[in-house]
Amino acid sequence: MRRREFLVGIAGLLLHPSFGIAQPAGSVPVVAVLWHAGSAEEEKDFATPLRAGFADLGYIEGKTIKFEERFPAEQKELFDRMATELVDAKVNVIVAGSIPAALAAQRATSLIPIVLVANPDPVGLKLVASLSRPGGNITGLSSMGFDLAVKRLEVVREGGLAHCAPGQSL
Repeated sequence: MRRREFLVGIAGLLLHPSFGIAQPAGSVPVVAVLWHAGSAEEEKDFATPLRAGFADLGYIEGKTIKFEERFPAEQKELFDRMATELVDAKVNVIVAGSIPAALAAQRATSLIPIVLVANPDPVGLKLVASLSRPGGNITGLSSMGFDLAVKRLEVVREGGLAHCAPGQSL
């Protein structure tokens, strides 16, 4: 999956009516992003497609959507402080751009929706209860869920290995 498609999917998830970011008439939703790097320049390879994804969905930055970003430079204390700042700013959703960002956001709020960006093991990190039913206020994408390993092996077996004799390659 290309980065732009991924981020468009996140954007759609963030603002889908069932996700609970309903706004009073006339207000503009605020999407907080807790990045991992120390500056906007360092995050431009991810920030640009994120903004483009929202634009593709018809959102206009500053008019129909606002972004509130923080750049903690991979410092735990800054992750925690900045996550709390975002919660205090009463943003509508927090996008967690890394594992430390997700953990800090989780510590900062149990009410504001948190969207994980390709977190490898949200269940193992105790961010969500399960991939199928995350529960709480955290959702997102996981590309490497360890609890899917058995299913992946089944798919491989059904898709090719079942047609090969032992010792025969695909």
